[in-house]
Amino acid sequence: MSTALTGAPPAVPHQSSEPDRLLDPDPAVAAEQAGVESLLRCWARETGAVPGADGLLRIPVLGGAAQLAAPVRHWSACGWHRFGPVVLAGADGGPDAPVDAVTVAALVASAVAERPDPGQIADLASRVADSVVRTADVLAYRRGAEEPASWPFLRAEQSLLLGHPLHPTPKSRDGLGPAQSAAYSPELHGAFRLHWYAVDRELLAADSAAGLDADRLTAQLLGDPGLLPPGTAALPLHPWQARELALRPAVAELLATGGLHDLGVQGELWYPTSSVRTVCRPGSPWMLKLSLGLRITNSRRENLRKELHRGLEMHQLLEAGLGAEWRAAHPGFDIVRDPAWIGVDLPGLDDPNGLDTVLRQQPFGPDERALCVAGLVAERPLGRVDSHLGDVLRTLAARSGRPVPTVAAEWFLRYLDAMVLPVLWLDGQAGIALEAHQQNSLVLLDEEGWPVGGRYRDNQGYYFRTSHADRLDARLPGIGKLSDTFIDDRVIDKHFAYYLGINHILGLIGAFGSQQLADEHVLLAALRRFLAGPRAAATGSGLARHLLEAPSLHCKANLLTRLHGMDELVGPVETQSVYVDIPNPVAAA
Repeated sequence: MSTALTGAPPAVPHQSSEPDRLLDPDPAVAAEQAGVESLLRCWARETGAVPGADGLLRIPVLGGAAQLAAPVRHWSACGWHRFGPVVLAGADGGPDAPVDAVTVAALVASAVAERPDPGQIADLASRVADSVVRTADVLAYRRGAEEPASWPFLRAEQSLLLGHPLHPTPKSRDGLGPAQSAAYSPELHGAFRLHWYAVDRELLAADSAAGLDADRLTAQLLGDPGLLPPGTAALPLHPWQARELALRPAVAELLATGGLHDLGVQGELWYPTSSVRTVCRPGSPWMLKLSLGLRITNSRRENLRKELHRGLEMHQLLEAGLGAEWRAAHPGFDIVRDPAWIGVDLPGLDDPNGLDTVLRQQPFGPDERALCVAGLVAERPLGRVDSHLGDVLRTLAARSGRPVPTVAAEWFLRYLDAMVLPVLWLDGQAGIALEAHQQNSLVLLDEEGWPVGGRYRDNQGYYFRTSHADRLDARLPGIGKLSDTFIDDRVIDKHFAYYLGINHILGLIGAFGSQQLADEHVLLAALRRFLAGPRAAATGSGLARHLLEAPSLHCKANLLTRLHGMDELVGPVETQSVYVDIPNPVAAA
């Protein structure tokens, strides 16, 4: 599916005279508005729709017999639009009727799908309802809760109150009851103890980098060696996953016959990060990426064995010399390493088996400002629609006596140097593209709040270019054989442009604009100068030229992906999601 604008949208107000419903005192009303706006942003992106001259976005529904209409509060060049309340207007001239997010979902889904599937539309509507209810719970809690996390890293991980601004069901978590949600959700300041199994060493599957031993590390994290029966290794599990696993016949049989021993809930509290299934603990040098069979947004989050190999492989590749070369060019940037994993080999069970866990290094000190970018820019409708980014920029502006938009432009240029140049270098010089969307990216801020470096995390999101296969194999013989990481350059180009270009960079610009921190067109012009400059060219990555020159960009369509019932972690990279072509605002700047 391809879309294109026929012309620039008309000027629309940045603020309407109506109160912002995201700030409604009733969390349910605010959550409904958040859900509606996410759906409308998806519609606009995936169809190319623009507002009319009257400042209303209109969506024909019910075969043209009616239309949804929403006033535009802010029209974003990068897609982070803001809307007022949506109404359903009939063709017969009757009164407009307010509609909720579930109704909008059902109507929009029927209108956007080429051949609407009633089952998929019902599934979307139910997940929108789930997302809205969970958002209301989050807002009700956070509007009255104190901020308990003093660790900047964890505080940012708990900041995604509304979720992905361009996803139709950003807070959908299929299978979590209210008490479980309170314990397992980062936005609700959740915390829980891990569930532990002891694994017979004949069934143990594990691997680790030189100098590490996965089962020794997990035994240390368990804390009480007396709990482990002889000849077993400690396996940490998410408590939700442990309850679900016990119902799987193969796992139940192993528990009954002694291949697995259920040690129950043990140890200290761990805290969920923004991905929900990756957990951290203040003071621990390790995080754990746990298997979690919940369907969060589109996908069930159980670790695939190839991802475990991929994370270890990337660590070994960096340690073999690539990391030193990268640090010489960009000393402020690195990858959060996944140098060990542990799990279970269950004969006859497909991958994933739900029992594999990643050991991820936790490199951030208690005062280090390492912030998830998605958390940094996330809207916080707790009194005003703003973000931690807004706090940072206003503090810098007050300190320097300069206007916020001026400081924002400088901050953005420093950010491009600290966060984007290193990712372009790794692509151009090593042939490795990172799935560097905002949730996978951490920015390091200095004491004042300026970007000075960054980190990337996620063992799923490494793409090795086939054009660099020989050179990468020379660095690490056998690379890619177990991890299935080599991908055709043309496929990588499209996905890299989406994750780094659209989701990350344009998403950041959209946050500046929608939160009234800077003019998006000024930042797009600054981005053009950066991409056309000598430092970006020196990286050797083709993404800079692509963003400068391509009239359209290949963009993931989250609404269509949801309507097709696709799990984005299943199948080849090129067919995991629905993509559409959208106009390129960088080329148009």
